[in-house]
Amino acid sequence: MAYKGKVQLTLVIVAPADQVAEGDRLFQAHGPWMNATHHRTGEKALLSYTLSKAQEVTNPMDSGSAPTGNTVFVLMEIYETAAGVAEHFALSGDWKEFPAVAAWMGKCKVTGVTVAPIINSLW
Repeated sequence: MAYKGKVQLTLVIVAPADQVAEGDRLFQAHGPWMNATHHRTGEKALLSYTLSKAQEVTNPMDSGSAPTGNTVFVLMEIYETAAGVAEHFALSGDWKEFPAVAAWMGKCKVTGVTVAPIINSLW
């Protein structure tokens, strides 16, 4: 299914070695919370949710390059419209783990975009 015109939220979180277990714990709770609280249809629909995790390497264009010792978590959510992202952030305040997520992210390097219109999408 193509997502052109939909809205993507992407966070890239680079966790130092001593923060990986906490990231694992938080994301084990995040998926079920998303599943229980987010719309599947309509303008606020969550269309796709993925989380990936890999060792950070010194050259991101060469997966065989030396590891840095950090772990990279990549969270990607696709919504029907920006209204879904807005609702996601409104709901986040009610998630019991939200304070822990904020504290954990403060110990990691975080980058990303929260409301990015998708301009190309295949399948």
